[in-house]
Amino acid sequence: MRIGMLSPIAWRTPPRHYGPWEGVVSLLTEGLVKRGVDVTLFATRDSQTKGRLVAVCPRGYEEDESILPKVWEGLHISELFEQANEFDLIHNHFDYLPLTYMGMTSTPVLSTIHGFSSPKILPVFKKYDRRAYYVSISDADRSPDLNYIATIRHGIDLSQFTFKSEHGDYLLFFGRIHHEKGAKEAIEISRRTGMKLIMAGIVQDASYFDCAVRPHLDGKKCGL
Repeated sequence: MRIGMLSPIAWRTPPRHYGPWEGVVSLLTEGLVKRGVDVTLFATRDSQTKGRLVAVCPRGYEEDESILPKVWEGLHISELFEQANEFDLIHNHFDYLPLTYMGMTSTPVLSTIHGFSSPKILPVFKKYDRRAYYVSISDADRSPDLNYIATIRHGIDLSQFTFKSEHGDYLLFFGRIHHEKGAKEAIEISRRTGMKLIMAGIVQDASYFDCAVRPHLDGKKCGL
């Protein structure tokens, strides 16, 4: 079994810090390689894998402002599809854009849909529905307009987490600071319960951070 694994190029695979999709791709790739599957990872050049790495983009564009995303995304995706006939399966983690390259190959394309940034991207998924194979990351994250072959929830590397049977005396918000992720709601829960809130994550929506989060940071009850 030969798999072409297409990772995003916003961050390195695996990411140094933030990079959720790249993190999932890395866990899946390394797990398959460990089981003896022949995996070629298409990711940034500084990525790390025990499989075969193919890269055209030197670094993640979120880590290097000189890299124009659309240009390198096009080069990155085409690099895989120009070699697509060498694989038994292509596993796409790059959202909707790679689906438009499917006419270049007869190799089956499996797409894990990590979420919908906007309803406006649905026309691409709908066009290739039943021609591509869609996997959802949760039942709640499915679109009723699409057909899925399975829901596969993200796994984690247990070695990266320390289990503690007793809970702490604080609340933790861990995620990007964006209105979709509920940072404002976490602050409200902290206020209602009277518990200290620690917040960790990149600021992806600066205006939301300045309006809904920053005014409540006091270094005592709520802090980054």
